[in-house]
Amino acid sequence: MPSDRNPSGHNPSGRGSATHIVIVGGGYVGMYTALRLQKRLRGELRRGEVIVTVIDPQSYMTYQPFLPEAAAGNLEPRHVVAPLRRVLGRCRILNGFVTRIDHASKRLTVRPAGSQTAGVPEREVGYDLLVVALGSISRTLPIPGLADCGIGFKTIEEAIFLRNHVLHQLDIAASNADDEQIRKRALTFVFVGAGFAGVEAMGELEDMARDACRSYQIDEREMRWVMVEATDRILPEVGPEMGRWTAEALRRRGIEIKLETLLKSAEKRHIVLSDGEEFDAGTLVWTAGVKPHPVIKGSDLPLDAKGRLKATAELTVDGVEGVYTAGDNAAVPDLTDTGEFTAPNAQHAVRQAKRLGDNIVADLRGKPRKPYRHAYVGSVASLGLHKGVANVYGLKLRGLPAWFMHRTYHLSRMPTVNRKFRITMDWTLAAFFRREIVSLGELEWPHQEFELAAGRQHDT
Repeated sequence: MPSDRNPSGHNPSGRGSATHIVIVGGGYVGMYTALRLQKRLRGELRRGEVIVTVIDPQSYMTYQPFLPEAAAGNLEPRHVVAPLRRVLGRCRILNGFVTRIDHASKRLTVRPAGSQTAGVPEREVGYDLLVVALGSISRTLPIPGLADCGIGFKTIEEAIFLRNHVLHQLDIAASNADDEQIRKRALTFVFVGAGFAGVEAMGELEDMARDACRSYQIDEREMRWVMVEATDRILPEVGPEMGRWTAEALRRRGIEIKLETLLKSAEKRHIVLSDGEEFDAGTLVWTAGVKPHPVIKGSDLPLDAKGRLKATAELTVDGVEGVYTAGDNAAVPDLTDTGEFTAPNAQHAVRQAKRLGDNIVADLRGKPRKPYRHAYVGSVASLGLHKGVANVYGLKLRGLPAWFMHRTYHLSRMPTVNRKFRITMDWTLAAFFRREIVSLGELEWPHQEFELAAGRQHDT
């Protein structure tokens, strides 16, 4: 098995004394940590005293809060991702899957991109300091039929597929005007999970489909949109009051909200719910939670009962030297709230990444680390064009003001001026022209069993 201290196989400084920092994962924590290190260690990186390597299966970071708008056609999908090689110009980017973390020997086992088709063997990558930022994967359940017809909503690829799929269902309905059974099935859309991902995806796609019905000569009242949630409320992040308002706002649009209800079966797209209702649905979207990336479970690093890395407030792995972590795969103590750990969301991940980067620099320069402390600002959610809900610093907004706050906040957090400008242009053009409703082809949904980009693991 090939082995190297850095992925290029050589030390650019010409000597073996360079400190090699490896960041596993190119999402929020991974990319923003690398950005922070680029800024704080500019001289060391230029002189070759420090090498920063980012390992991720994809060559880009997806800004997930904009996935619903990309799926609905409000944003160009390429504009909601940040290319790692362009953003992290002073870092090494290695596209591949980390299959094993062995901190005892300070080595990672990596399966490089293309290895399965080109016969490239796995390789080992050594490190001096390690940042574990693998994030999370969708948490699925062994529900009959879910693996065959369920669609996730965590990646840009899934957002693009879902947009094409929903529009293709309208194509099917319009092309089978005389077959009520086929038409009814095609126009039934089920979303399981009423957190941010599920509610925003349903809100945006229902808005898009309703707008598209005019071109398909379909009465929008023929469509059936069903939200299935196991708990007794939706959008818990915005608080009980705004969650109830969101549920009522969606119901006024004709969306069915089924609380305290479970999906029991989805075989052959026949939906069976725990409340006894059964019906066929052409679309089933699964957004019912996430769990830490499975690679950390097989590592020699300490985990908590939920499979997350045990982290300190300084964003180091508890009891382990030279390993840092943050984000969804870490149990980070919350120093500002009564909660035990920080919530697994983008707001914390981005801010944790900056503190993590600063703490790495402090360790390299022999200075004390600082703990991560950040009071939760609140939450904003989009429910479709000109519709939203927000609870920020105790200020509760709904409708157009909340939608505007959602767009403004997330635009400010989108990395690079290039992406900010392109997104602004997309929104500006959308104000003058109707969105496109064409489906760019519909492949048979592969039996991917939620083979996620992060390791392509089937979570059962």
